[in-house]
Amino acid sequence: MKFAPPLQSATLIKRYKRFLADIELPSGEICTIHCANTGAMTGCAEPGSTVWYSTSDNPKRKYPHSWELTETKAGHWICVNTARANRLVEEAINRNIITELQGYSSLRTEVKYGSENSRIDILLEAEDKPLCYIEVKSVTLLDNGRGYFPDAVTTRGQKHLRELAEVALNGQRAVLFFAILHSGIENITAAHHIDPDYYHLIKQAEQAGVEIICYKATPSQDELILTDCIDFHRQR
Repeated sequence: MKFAPPLQSATLIKRYKRFLADIELPSGEICTIHCANTGAMTGCAEPGSTVWYSTSDNPKRKYPHSWELTETKAGHWICVNTARANRLVEEAINRNIITELQGYSSLRTEVKYGSENSRIDILLEAEDKPLCYIEVKSVTLLDNGRGYFPDAVTTRGQKHLRELAEVALNGQRAVLFFAILHSGIENITAAHHIDPDYYHLIKQAEQAGVEIICYKATPSQDELILTDCIDFHRQR
């Protein structure tokens, strides 16, 4: 995924009201930008970090700039725009980067499914294979050298696990795909200490046949691409 034009940098002053952040441009000007991440953003929004932002040419936008990446003082790069994750995975599937998801002839997005009235992020189809339902989650929380999901209690994420388990039990392929958007994360696990219900549901989903696939992204000011498969650590 190319950033065109390349992202511009600034210094983070503060994030507030979930969707907004104030930044200081290299000129010294203070600017308010949009933040698409509704999560806790733990470790991703420390004042003084470098913010990399894009600019929209849509004249109707109140805030034309969007926060895309954080470059931390420790040198890590993090994609904080969670809206990018689905496109990133879709692009990687189309380019055959994800070996576990090769061999499908059709890809659709935002397809209605499930008994709880959900929409699957990606649906893959092929004549000789079961349907493949893929729920994409972006991972940005790093703690003591390990990545965790979620970074806050997520009732929506819990619902998605129940829906995926139902898909698997009905004989179709169900995939929980973790897009690792933090350059410092080398393996991940479910965050039992943050959302114990999600932790228990992910174990139940795996028992029902849900697959977990984790791929790490390489972020830079020019592009964002999925590169390497990493491990999902299963706690006892």
